Amino acid sequence: MMSITPDAVNKSSDAATMPKPLALADVPAEKMPRHIAIIMDGNGRWASHRGLPRIEGHRRGADVVRCITEECARLGLEQLTLYCLSSENWKRPVEEIAFLMQLLELYMAGERPLIMEQNIRVSVIGRREGIFESALREMDQTVTMSAQNTGMRLCLAINYGSRTELVDACRHIAHEVRSDRLCPDEITEETIAANLYTAGMPEPDLLIRTAQEMRVSNFLLWQISYAEIWVTDLFWPEFDEALLHTAIRDFASRDRRFGGLGKAN
Repeated sequence: MMSITPDAVNKSSDAATMPKPLALADVPAEKMPRHIAIIMDGNGRWASHRGLPRIEGHRRGADVVRCITEECARLGLEQLTLYCLSSENWKRPVEEIAFLMQLLELYMAGERPLIMEQNIRVSVIGRREGIFESALREMDQTVTMSAQNTGMRLCLAINYGSRTELVDACRHIAHEVRSDRLCPDEITEETIAANLYTAGMPEPDLLIRTAQEMRVSNFLLWQISYAEIWVTDLFWPEFDEALLHTAIRDFASRDRRFGGLGKAN
């Protein structure tokens, strides 16, 4: 198995510690998204197009996660949700899965100083089955350590699938009905939302997808009902703060109607 050094996911330099210039001053606060969700696609293709092993794309992708997380926290977002590992990704080669597990373990351990420094609260959604025990330990420690932080929530979707989430929610609701704690006629949209992995979290305002793919890939199907979707041709390892700002500006220019009439009507 390819090894990863902590420096690969926790780089530091004088440039990284310098304050960044203000950005998005042209976007009114009321036009900013509260919650951005990102489907981080294209790590493997980015590497393949450069004649590199797929794992190099994942390594670079982890660096971009750090960059975008910092920027979203600096911009004052309430939540950033990242699609890290889908429940379908287990079909990939064993070596690639092992690398991803090692990367997750080292990311969780290596990013704790930054997470605490920036007052970020980490949450994880998805099923725990299949995730390596060593990665689970580091993941749980980071979630516990940051639980009292009051800044941006960083929600990581790991071994996540939206259909699985809905199945789990339905099972829990069915148990409540069978136990006479809930009447079927009392089940509402709020009941379902309260039983999702994301219970208590705001729904995404903006869904970003990289690598040009025009699909949502079983990601937050219930939660993105009214999210604005923004797609870029660039692969995730090419994503940066400037592109994030472009997506936010485009979001701010849209007329969100939520099923009603727009301003022009």
